[in-house]
Amino acid sequence: MRVAVFGGGYAGLPLVRRLERRLPATDEIVLFDDSPTHTVRHEVHRVIRRPDMAEAITIPFSEILDGARHRQQRVTDIDPERQVATLAGGETVTYDAGAITLGIETAFYGLDGVREHATPLRTVDHARQIRADAFEAFEADGRIVVGGAGLSGIQAAGELAALAREEDADATVTLLEQAPKIAPSFPSDLRRGLREELTDRGIDIRTGAGVTRADEATIDLEDGSTVPYDQFVWTGGITGTDAVPDRPSVPATLRLSDRTVALGDAARVTDVDGRLAPATAHTAIRQAPVAAENLAALLAFDREGSRGFEPRLERYDYDQLGWLVSVGDGAVAKVGPQLLRGPAAAAVKRSVGAGYLTTIGAVRDAVELLGEELN
Repeated sequence: MRVAVFGGGYAGLPLVRRLERRLPATDEIVLFDDSPTHTVRHEVHRVIRRPDMAEAITIPFSEILDGARHRQQRVTDIDPERQVATLAGGETVTYDAGAITLGIETAFYGLDGVREHATPLRTVDHARQIRADAFEAFEADGRIVVGGAGLSGIQAAGELAALAREEDADATVTLLEQAPKIAPSFPSDLRRGLREELTDRGIDIRTGAGVTRADEATIDLEDGSTVPYDQFVWTGGITGTDAVPDRPSVPATLRLSDRTVALGDAARVTDVDGRLAPATAHTAIRQAPVAAENLAALLAFDREGSRGFEPRLERYDYDQLGWLVSVGDGAVAKVGPQLLRGPAAAAVKRSVGAGYLTTIGAVRDAVELLGEELN
């Protein structure tokens, strides 16, 4: 049996690791990802200020996988009904069971000039570019604008403001948000804590400030005003990948078709109680065990010659343990009903990335990451 996992992010890699332990050695597990490494994406913003972090948060798949095979190929199309995927260059791949875990891309919404003039924050290379652009901005008038005040935008603004302080640069950081409040999808007490952290670091927050267009020097807003800039970072939304542009909806079993599941950011997952799970790393990681059990059960059923009824599948139950957002050297953490700021929140922040790495078997990298965080 061939099991294909398309995407090696927070959903795909933990899924592959579980399948390695769950499936018989005779099954072929293939991970398709166009990068040679797995990236701890919730730490990518740190590279803006700490470029050495890049090594600690990128782990070669060859060092993690145990039995599964990695093919460094870009997936351009997936037909879950036919169980066929198309790779860049036109090669087609068939599979007996598959998982779509390709994640998401930055959405530019067709806004005139934004894609051309703004840098997103999805990869380590993006963070490096943002860092380089920041130093150029410091040499100019120091006007840095971040579009989008979700988790990524808040963390990017925090790092850029901290970098300006460290470099003793005369710079301003402005955070634009189209919604009436920052972090619009977060709990209200977390939003308040984040606003206080941002304000304490001198970051100018403008809500109700939707971007309509941009050129090489200015950003136009919905209210008719114009914002000049020397650096423009865009974290204004998410969209599906080229292979799965529409982010399909799946039930709590994660089943998209007969033998294909979809999970993580690549899908809109409704849990056992009808709740729509948010597109977060925490969600993706916790969906992986459900997907692994269901694929293993379906394959076992197929190996038995399809006798009797299909197995009862596991169902995903959304359980958000908390929220954690760093703002420069500070952080805001919501753990249950408790909101933490300052050293307590920073301590939680340091443990999360290292803890995740140990779950996927990258213990050495976990130690390195913790060392970088404690620097």
